[in-house]
Amino acid sequence: MKGAAVALASVGALGGAARADEFKLSNNQRIACSRGLSPGKLTTATCRSYAYLFNVKTSEYYRCSVSLAMTRDNKEVINVQTDGGCFKRPRIFDTDGTYQFDAAETESANTNSFFGPGGYAVWASDVASRKVRGCIIIVSGLGDDVSRCIDMTFEE
Repeated sequence: MKGAAVALASVGALGGAARADEFKLSNNQRIACSRGLSPGKLTTATCRSYAYLFNVKTSEYYRCSVSLAMTRDNKEVINVQTDGGCFKRPRIFDTDGTYQFDAAETESANTNSFFGPGGYAVWASDVASRKVRGCIIIVSGLGDDVSRCIDMTFEE
């Protein structure tokens, strides 16, 4: 659980100079698990979860992940490994404001994951005006992720 503690400590340290109420955790955390068999009748289960920490003033956000892999045989747990951390992503809106945010991940082994672990969708809105931006980020497999955002239009 050392990696999980590191990930939680990272989230707590992100707001150093910012006011505590400027950061909000996304409401749409996901978990995906897989299981595999290894030589010698070993079984490995791996679970990964993602969450997002969003700055409601600047629209910058952090994509956070935590994972746990457990290897066992028929009698005991042989090995447990954890990892995690948060990575800063660019602003969604160019100017400061008062924003809301949510995100969704593709699950692992998803048919949408053509080039690797897949991608994620991010939605942000300005709470003071009718302004919504939707973004899709896909892992390209060739270095940088491909990211595009679209401002929503409202038809009356």
